[in-house]
Amino acid sequence: MLTEFRHATLRPGQIDTPHHFWNGGDFALERGGRINGLELCYVTHDSLNGPRNNTILVTTSLGGNHHRLDFLIGSGRALGPERYFIVCVDAIGNGLSVSPSNSPVQAGSRFPYFGLRDMVASQHRFLTEHLGIESLAGVVGASMGGMQALQWAVSYPDFMRNVVAMTAMARTAPWAVAVIEAARRALTADERWNGADFDSYPERGWRAWSAVMHVLANRTPAALGEMFSAPLDVLLWMERIASDSRASTMDALDWIYQSRAYEAHDVGMTPSCDTDTAGALQTVRARTLLLSAPFDLFNPFECAEEAAKQIPGASLLTIPTNQGHLGASSTSDSDSDFLNSHIASFLDE
Repeated sequence: MLTEFRHATLRPGQIDTPHHFWNGGDFALERGGRINGLELCYVTHDSLNGPRNNTILVTTSLGGNHHRLDFLIGSGRALGPERYFIVCVDAIGNGLSVSPSNSPVQAGSRFPYFGLRDMVASQHRFLTEHLGIESLAGVVGASMGGMQALQWAVSYPDFMRNVVAMTAMARTAPWAVAVIEAARRALTADERWNGADFDSYPERGWRAWSAVMHVLANRTPAALGEMFSAPLDVLLWMERIASDSRASTMDALDWIYQSRAYEAHDVGMTPSCDTDTAGALQTVRARTLLLSAPFDLFNPFECAEEAAKQIPGASLLTIPTNQGHLGASSTSDSDSDFLNSHIASFLDE
């Protein structure tokens, strides 16, 4: 069992549903080493149908949890429980599933480094071994969740009928690597960083990190211009953002581990793909919808555009938003409505 379960207080719009855990035993990692005691946290909405072919897997974003896409789940929304059995799985390293912060035997810097393909492989084992699911109606994710969705389509091309990847990259762009590294340097500049772990909560590091990740990487000049008529009002808002980061219960070392997986990702490195990103994408058989936002200052729009060109029959939609990376969220009601409408239409076809 994991040493602790840290779930932040529910926010407006998040769905309160029971948490479940699956223990998958020891788990070998792609780049060597193993997780001693794989444990995945997950939640479900509604139930399997008779043919057992109505499951939608929802994947999580960098540092996020199973609530990331709650705005798509519900009656009349894209992922309606009346039609789908929705399974939201927390990725390795997010603090709810097994992570450096909660592993009873590989705590802290003793935890092995993992990649996005390890996240996907663990989810595949969970679905097949624990839930007995041999096919999916779809895989849906945003940001790192969207990257996992694309990896699913490459690793298990016949396992799902549909893929919906929002603000995703098939291969992490140099710009995204730079953003990740800037945030990591802000976090590890805290005096509590000892070179491998944090001695205690890195208050100053988190505050600097939140300015990079929650403001500069996730917002746009136009979005902040609409939010604040007086420019200096943004400073008080940034203080609230920093406070929200602390209230989220996210662990700093967990985020560093997931960020390493994020920056190193490339579907072309999938075994048998011969380090060929384009070639890997051309093996995708699932119907694929990519949605991306203009002026995304984290995962550039051009990455989704390039992936869509390589995936046979893929569709690319531009989210009509000025929110940048947060266009794939419920930050704006119009963005949420757009995503629900177009994802529902895609899945209904």
